[in-house]
This record gives sequence, structure tokens and C-alpha cells, in this order.
Amino acid sequence: MANAAITDLSSLARIENVRLLDPLNADSACFRLRTMNTQTDVSAIVGALRALIPGLDEVATYSLDECLSAMRDLGMFLGSLKRHGVEPLPVVPEVTAVLEELGRRTDMVPRDTVHHYTTWNPVGHRQRMYTGDPQERFLQESVRMVFPDLRTGLNTCDVLADTAPTDPEFAPLLDELNVRLHAMVDSIDLVLRHVSPVFFARVLRPYFEEITVSGRELLGPAAAQVPLWLVDQVIWATDRSEPGYDEFIRHSVPYSLPRWRSYYTRWSEGRSVVSRLVDAYGGLDGATTGRESPVLRRGAEALARVLRTVVVFRGRHLGIARQAYQADLRLYPVGSGGASVDLLRQIIDLTRQNAGLVQARRPNPSTEVPTIRPTAPAGPDRRIPQQRWRDGVAL
Repeated sequence: MANAAITDLSSLARIENVRLLDPLNADSACFRLRTMNTQTDVSAIVGALRALIPGLDEVATYSLDECLSAMRDLGMFLGSLKRHGVEPLPVVPEVTAVLEELGRRTDMVPRDTVHHYTTWNPVGHRQRMYTGDPQERFLQESVRMVFPDLRTGLNTCDVLADTAPTDPEFAPLLDELNVRLHAMVDSIDLVLRHVSPVFFARVLRPYFEEITVSGRELLGPAAAQVPLWLVDQVIWATDRSEPGYDEFIRHSVPYSLPRWRSYYTRWSEGRSVVSRLVDAYGGLDGATTGRESPVLRRGAEALARVLRTVVVFRGRHLGIARQAYQADLRLYPVGSGGASVDLLRQIIDLTRQNAGLVQARRPNPSTEVPTIRPTAPAGPDRRIPQQRWRDGVAL
């Protein structure tokens, strides 16, 4: 198991407390930021940021939760300046030491992440937003709603990493993980219903550009930092991935929470769930020795369900990405987390390849991994013909 001494920044009690806190007295400034962005008022954004910056002696008195809240609020102004074409730290250099100290105190990168922008963000009238547009609120909620189930799911993955396919608990653990992963599907459905590709590509995406802190380029609080890649890592990617996805995962790890980074390190030293199941069935030659085991059969069926849920989510995500990053709409060639549409397609192909290995070892497959088709986006900006859809597949 992971080191219990590593601080759990994902606990529900901590999330609620961080949302409540306002150590910089930034409520008013964060609300006014929406108007500053609408008016492209760079001088007002710079002035508001300078007024919020605490001294290092004040930061020394902050609790861990106050440090998370302070980084959340400073980050809103950093991303806003970059959106308007201004690299923030050369303009407001006095914030640099504070960002570094807040990063050190929280054991995270020295800027805001997706956790600050969504999970640790207040809800209601205090919600920190770049634009105030309802579509931004839905996008934040789509990420926020995932984390409670994802937290539980990653804890389940940590147990799976040490559970043999021949253990009777193997299949129930996979089924528990599958239940938790359905929150990802629910979240992408929320985006499809309420967030148009034009709004994301043209309005919101520019706020997630990288900034430079002490010579280090740091991504903005992108949804790609939600670590579904960490589930991939334990299920198949630790030994069945390809260099492009491996590089993306390594680039994403620093933006994750300390405990989840420790999971990545530990899981990378072992063999994936898919590999261990294949071995239990007698290897890649498809030997039938394992087919007679009800425990292995249940494990294979449960693993197929997990992979199917991941493919459904990624298929719908791919449909959104294709819309937002098509040549005549996009402002940037790659996503806010650094992934291209081609990489998303490759990840789906890798997932399906691993699902194929699992399905080949099931005597009567009943849970097929769907063929991906583009999913119709929300709003009036549809460029895909209207169809009926189920699990990302055209009916």
C-alpha cells in the first residue's frame, strides 16, 4: 500500500474546508475578475493581483488548507493575464517567491492545477470563474463531480495492484472500480449537453495556457490533469503502452496530488492487471488452462467491463476534442493538457487492444468494447449529423 504518511489532499473534509477559506480576502477581486477579462483590462488584473499577494512571513502562518486556497485565487489572475497575451511573472515578479513557497508547502507544482480550479473552488456566489458564463460553470462541475468517485477508484486500484487474478476478490475489486468510473461517463455527458465546442475552443481554452515560473513551463488547470491515465497505468499502461502515451503520462504526473503521484511510482514498478490476467490464463498463446477456473472467468468479465467503460468515456471525449480542435475553429494545435487529437485516438486504440486480449480469454463474451463514433456536441455548433447514440456508438 502507499505510504500512509503522505498527506491526503483529496479527503472530503479537506475539500470542504479549502472551499470555505479565503486567506487573501479575494472574494471581491475574484468576482470582479470576470468583468476585467470581458473588458481585456490587463492593468486592472495586474493591480488586483498585486493587491492580493501575501508576504512570505504571512504565508508562513498559513495552514495547509489556506495554502491551497491562496494558490487557487492567485492562479485565477495568472491564467487571466496569460489569456490576454501577458506572461504574468515578468510583470508581477513579486508573486514568484510566494508561488514557490505555496508549492513547497503543499508538495505540488508552484501554480494552480485542475484541483484548485474545480474541487477546491467554492460553489455558488463565491465560485471563482474566468468568464462567469454558465458553460464555464458546467465545465467546472463536470470535473468536480468526478473526484469523489475517482478518489475511491484509485484507492481500489492500489489494492488491485497487489491482488492476483486467482484471488476471489479480484473480480469484485474490478466491479467496484467500474462503478466509480461511470462518474467519468456522467461528467462527459454533462459537457456534451451544456458546453459547446466553440465556447471551449474560442473562449475558455486560452485561460489554460502554460506560464513560466522560475524557468519552468507549467500548464494551466486543464481537465486533462484528471488522472484517468493513472487508472490506465495500473490496468494496462505500465507494460502495454507506447512511447507517446508514456511521455504524456510522465508529463502529467507532477500536476497530480502527492498520494496519487506515489501510486504512479509504485504501480510503475509492477506488472499491469491485463498482463497478470493473461499470464494466469497461460500466456499470449491463448492456452485454455485458465478457462476452467470460475474465478479467472469472473475476473476477465469484470476487467472487460472496466475497459469498456473507459472506451465509452474516451470515445465521447474524442468526439468533443475533434470538434474543438478542428482546423477552422481551434486557436491551439493541442489540448490544454498537452495531448493532441491523434494521441487521444491512439489511447483508445491501445485500450481496445488490451480489451481484445481479455476478451479472447472469455468463453462467451457478453460485454463487447464498442466501436467509437463521433459523439454529437452540445449547442448550436454541431457539425456532426444528428443521430441516436448509446455508449458512444451510432444506432
